[in-house]
Amino acid sequence: MRGDSFSPINFVLGFFSRDISIDLGTANTIVLVRGQGIVINEPSVVAIDRNNKKILAIGGEAKEMVGRTPANIVAVRPLKDGVISDFTVTERMLHYFIRKVHERVPLAIPRPRVVVGLPSGVTEVEKRAVHDACISAGAREAYLIEEPLAAAIGVGLPVADSVGSMVIDIGGGTSEMAVFSLGGVVVSTSIRVAGDEMDDSLVQYARQKYNLLIGERTAERAKIEIGSAYPLEEEKTMVLRGRNLITGLPQEVEISSVEVREAISGPVEAISAAMKQTLDATPPELISDIMEKGIALAGGGALLRGLAERLSEDARMQAYVANDPMTCVVRGAGKVLEDLDGLARFLITPQRTPYPWQR
Repeated sequence: MRGDSFSPINFVLGFFSRDISIDLGTANTIVLVRGQGIVINEPSVVAIDRNNKKILAIGGEAKEMVGRTPANIVAVRPLKDGVISDFTVTERMLHYFIRKVHERVPLAIPRPRVVVGLPSGVTEVEKRAVHDACISAGAREAYLIEEPLAAAIGVGLPVADSVGSMVIDIGGGTSEMAVFSLGGVVVSTSIRVAGDEMDDSLVQYARQKYNLLIGERTAERAKIEIGSAYPLEEEKTMVLRGRNLITGLPQEVEISSVEVREAISGPVEAISAAMKQTLDATPPELISDIMEKGIALAGGGALLRGLAERLSEDARMQAYVANDPMTCVVRGAGKVLEDLDGLARFLITPQRTPYPWQR
């Protein structure tokens, strides 16, 4: 099985390249090198000069610029809701990460094989865009795998066995849940509600309750430091700093974890509702297996305090946070990369139909 057309030059360069798996996320891009482990975990952010379209920074350096750049510089996320919103910038970002992996390899043009995780709800056009972006960025072969399946493999769930298992992968742009059995997806649900929507909800809450305008980085910090989906044993507080919308002057307010929980309750409820919808469509025999094994939570959103307790209560069965949930997708994709022939059934191939603007 090939992810791209065969080329003798690519074949030769491939001997000197490092095969990689990529979790191309809305919030973060994580790269795993075969035989070495995770080598890159950086924000999916690119800083661009508006005047000449030149890319100034990528990853962590670019994220530091968010909300702090002059008018001619904009820090953007080239992926929205888990899919490519700016093909050219995504291609440049992928090229940067592929080159970074090969910094110490004496090779002018690396040609690695790449396995990329992407949301299960994406369209054929979006699948092809991801595939083509990888090829344009330097991959000699590009393969795609659905993120919930990659996450399940990364968690270590027995997806190939004749028993039911379930994973919920909560990223920055999408939350996906799927039930597996006999190597396939039995039921799946994908919603474009995840960590970013929680941040947006916090921004709106501060605006409506305190007339305080805060940035997305401040909202994200509040979510991480005191956010929760379930009452805490000891509630916490922190100070939010921003601009008063009435006076236009700087202002700071103290906000509690109870308020943050109230602010993000909408997205949390949407994730819970999607979980119930998935369970409702699951065959009874598989429900029995899931009740015995529990529901695995993966993705950065799984780190939200009390989320496992909240989902356990709503599902009336155990939900637990996987080990190192942020890297489950890339680790699962990496396991497939190690045995592409044997695990080819887990991969998806985009249809080679023209893009809408090419018709």
